[in-house]
Amino acid sequence: MPSSAVDWSRWTPTVRATLLFVWKHGELLMIRKKRGLGAGKINGPGGKLDPGETAEQAAVREVVEEIGVTPIAPVARGRLRFQFVDGLRLQVHVFTAPDCSGTLRETEEAVPMWVPVEAIPYNEMWADDRVWLPRMLAGEWVELCAVFDGDAMLEHTLTTRPIGG
Repeated sequence: MPSSAVDWSRWTPTVRATLLFVWKHGELLMIRKKRGLGAGKINGPGGKLDPGETAEQAAVREVVEEIGVTPIAPVARGRLRFQFVDGLRLQVHVFTAPDCSGTLRETEEAVPMWVPVEAIPYNEMWADDRVWLPRMLAGEWVELCAVFDGDAMLEHTLTTRPIGG
């Protein structure tokens, strides 16, 4: 299912989720996911929205649940839309936070790690991350639409704008 076959203007998600990267001192707080979609991959902490929850509330809750720390002052940084050939339609709200409080810990869901921005392990991440993450880190709002077949990204489009623009 190439992206040209996806009418993104009428597309609606079957699942809404979040990613939140604590970003301080030139490092990102990332996780190695232990289960679920993307198990074994490195990414930011995050997960599905619960009913009645805002994306920001879900992002904070997921970080607390996955790695034991509470993000401070999260800021929305983009939206990712994924169409999987198996039918999953996933929308991800992306946030960053300049700090966190609490004690970092491994859980049944994730192994946390601080990663220098210049050493982000893109080869252990989803294929789309190398497309949008550098642009987000450069201060841009990112909007990605991508088609995946399992782990393989078939096509994508990326739109960016300056934050606040």
